[in-house]
Order: sequence, then structure tokens, then C-alpha cells
Amino acid sequence: MNTKKVMTVLLALVMVLSLVACTGEKAPGNTEAPQQSNSAAGVKDSVVIAIGSEPETLDPTKGWGHGNAPIVQSTLVKYNSELNFENDLATGYELSDDGLVWTFTLRDDAYFTDGEKLTAADVAFTLETAKAAQGSVDLTYMESAVAKDDSTVVVTLSKPTSILLNTLASVGIVPEHAYGEDYGIDPIGSGPYKFVEWRAQEQIVFTANENYYGGEPAIKKVTIVFMSEDAALAAVQSGQVDVAYSTATLGSTAVEGYHVEALTSADNRGFTLPVLPDEGKTTESGAPIGNDVTSKLEIRQAIAYAIDRQQVAEVALNGFGRPAYSENDGMPWNNPEVVIETDVDYAKKLLADAGWVDTDGDGIVEKDGLKAEFNCVYPSGDSVRQAVAMATAEQVLAVGIKINVEGTSWDDIMKRMFSEAVMMGWGSAIPNETYYLYRSEGALLDDFYNPEGYMNETTDAYLAAAMEALTPEEANKNWQLVQWDGSTGTAMKGECPWVWIVNLDHVTFVRDGLSIGEQSIHPHGHGVPLIQNLQEWEWTE
Repeated sequence: MNTKKVMTVLLALVMVLSLVACTGEKAPGNTEAPQQSNSAAGVKDSVVIAIGSEPETLDPTKGWGHGNAPIVQSTLVKYNSELNFENDLATGYELSDDGLVWTFTLRDDAYFTDGEKLTAADVAFTLETAKAAQGSVDLTYMESAVAKDDSTVVVTLSKPTSILLNTLASVGIVPEHAYGEDYGIDPIGSGPYKFVEWRAQEQIVFTANENYYGGEPAIKKVTIVFMSEDAALAAVQSGQVDVAYSTATLGSTAVEGYHVEALTSADNRGFTLPVLPDEGKTTESGAPIGNDVTSKLEIRQAIAYAIDRQQVAEVALNGFGRPAYSENDGMPWNNPEVVIETDVDYAKKLLADAGWVDTDGDGIVEKDGLKAEFNCVYPSGDSVRQAVAMATAEQVLAVGIKINVEGTSWDDIMKRMFSEAVMMGWGSAIPNETYYLYRSEGALLDDFYNPEGYMNETTDAYLAAAMEALTPEEANKNWQLVQWDGSTGTAMKGECPWVWIVNLDHVTFVRDGLSIGEQSIHPHGHGVPLIQNLQEWEWTE
């Protein structure tokens, strides 16, 4: 470990110890029991969690809980561990025959932590506020949300939209009477936990909501501290935290008193490959568009078939991962037919049949004077993306394709991603992601969704049908057809705008004796997914 890392770790430990002192809680690694919260002496009822990323807000209308349970607030519906919908605040709903009007009835025992009863007016206010915010919560298709009475809210859409339930599962309901500019840093809600304190870049503290309609959680106090993976591991080794997110490269570290849980995720890594040729065009911001090598379908598919994904997971992820074949592996809307087997001979045949040969003996195939060589960029400092890209590039070279891997800034990536490959990461608990990744109208915009420029009328029709479906089952069928309908689609055996490589395990150190419940498949990103079932956590010994 270099000097900079040592200093980072030491500072992090000082921070944790000072936070413990400031909050009056005994260090979790001490032999003495933690500070009690209305429980019998000696019974553990608090946890300290280390994660790497700090949320921008605790306001659900601006993205808090996006794709996950917001814990401070309640939602109309929620996911269970199998990612099926269950009622939460809603006791049921009715959908009009034209798919435009959703009528939700609410439970009558939900109260905000200031004692005010949650009503349909709060639900309508939340949804209208989220729509106006135009943030990560996409409600552009909603015309209105209106409280019919205290227990009934009517949501009217401009067009049938199947993803409404997926969206509602992550939009926590805020109190109209107590909502203001500071709500995102001092929220109240009706969820299983109450907000206590937020020290920017240091910690957030929650306590159990003793009046939660779902029953008071067993864990009474939760302190979340923010630190790098190296610092978090040091905090685990010194017993200062109970749970810590880590990385694949650190996950094999043995620490007495802790075990590692490799949590299954759809958090994937793969190449985006520009599908358009270089014709000298640029985006609105002036970024160059197109790549003459990756625009060839046989190049993209040859890369896809040449990769031994299990080997990449073993080498680059230290075994903490598994092969990826789509943006939504393991989700109910995934098409199982997207899976392909590693076939180096087939990859070579694809290239040879298209006229790519190694004419000069340098190991790189070429066609019409064009070498099968291109750049792939990744964000500097991301060791996982670098390792995955390097391991993959080495495998692909065996079929005569050379990928030059380069670390750079996100600002630079945004300028180069329309004309060069990017080691990108996605993976969501909601199917909206598929829509944004592949819709033709989203191609080449100055965001990260479709920089490869993929456009396909057949796919667009399936996307529209999925969005307008009246049931989750009908929507899922069309989401699957987006990927592969037997002849075309976004899958690697189809148009292959992406070469998917691995899904990461979310490597987590957990103190022995603590159960973190049944975790559903985690989406992209660390931090929030882990605590979406916080009310199920408990100390078992």
C-alpha cells in the first residue's frame, strides 16, 4: 500500500472514531455492547455501515431511492425479493380498459413521523412534484395525479405506460404539509426508518420508526459512513464498522469476526461499440460520430463470441462475478435466449467470411486496408473496469482484433464515446433502462444511454409495445422481443450494439452474527441497494 493510501486509511479511521464519539455510540469493534435503544441490556440493536458513495438528496421526488426502496418514505407498491410487485401504501388498484387511468386505494394506518396521517393528497402532491422536478423520476407520461378522497388517488396518463408500477415502487411519498426546500436534507416520511442527522461527506444516521405500520424494525439505529474501499476494509479490520461494501480485488481478504457476502447483481460491465461508420459527422456538442471498424457487425459479433466470460470473472473479478449477456440478466423481463457460448472458431469464421484476413502477419486482421483495431476508454481510477477491459482485450486479440485500452476522465469519455468503444456499466431494477438504452430517438444524445448510435425500427416497435402494455406480463414479453425475436434485436447474436461481459457481485463484509436478510438482485451502483430491506436486518447472536 502506498503512502497516499495509508494516509487515506488512517484519516478514515480517525473519522469513524470521531463520529462514534460525537454520536455517543461505542465503537462497534469494542467488547462492550453498543448503546441500547429501548431494548434489554446486552441486546445488539444498531449497525454501522460503510459505503463508498454519498446520496445527493433524501428527497424521492428528486431521485432518492430511484430503483430501490427509499426506507425513510413509503411507496404505493414495492418489490419483493423475487422482484414481483406487492402492495405497500396501496391496498389495491384498478386500471381502466384504455390503460390511461389508474385508481389506487390506500391503507388507513400509515402516518408520517410527525403524527400526521398520510392521505391521497400526499400521494398526488408527491407525483406532481416529481413530474415537475424532471429528474431521474420519469413521469413525463403522467397527465395528472388527483386525490379523489382521503384514501383514493387517481393517476391519469397521456398514453398507456406499463412502467408506471416500476416507477411507483421507488417513489417514496412525501408529506405535502411539511415539504419545502430543505426536505432533501431533513426529510420525514412514513417508512420503516426516521431520519436523524446528515453530516455531508461523513455520515447519515437513521433510527427505527416505532410507529411503522409494517412493524418496528429490529435494528433501532443505523449509521452510514462514507469511505473508499481501502478505508472501509481498514475499518472492518479494526472492528469499527459492522457492514462494508468492498471490491472484487479485496473480497478474498480474511478478517476475523466477519464473513463476505457476494450479493448477486445486474450491475454489469461491457463494451459499447459505435454501430455507425465515420462519415465526418458530429453531435450537437461537436463530438465526432462513428467508427469504421466497430460499425461492422461481424467485428462486434466476433468480439462477443471470442470472450470467455467466466474466465474474465475469475481473473478480473477475483471470482466475484459471473458472465453477462444483457443489460438485465436475472430480471423478469430478460430474454433467456440472449445467452451465447464462447466460440473462438465461430468468431474467426465470422471475420474470414466477411473478408478480414491477416495479410502482413502482425496478428491483426484487416480488410480493404483497414486494420481491425480500435480504442476502448474507461474512467481512470476504476480498477474493475480496467481489469475487465484488459482481460477481454487479451482474449479478443486471439481472433485478430486489437483493442487499445485507455483510462481517461469522464469529461473526455463524453467527447469520445460516439466514435470509440467505452467500458460502460449499467444494470437496473426497473425495465425503463432498456427503453432508454436502445430507442432510436435517444441515439447520439449528449448522455450515456445510446452513444453507439443504435437505431432499429423493429426494436422501436417492441419498445413502444412494451411501454404501452396493460399488464407486466405483456410488457415483459415485448421487453424480451427487444433483445431477440428470432431474427433481430439488441442481443449479441443480433445487432450487438453492446458486448456484455460480466455482472459484478457486490462484495460486502458483514460482521458475524448479523443477518442482512434476503437481498434481491442489486442494480448498478453501490450503497443504496444494500439497505433497501433494512427493516429485515437483525442480530442473531
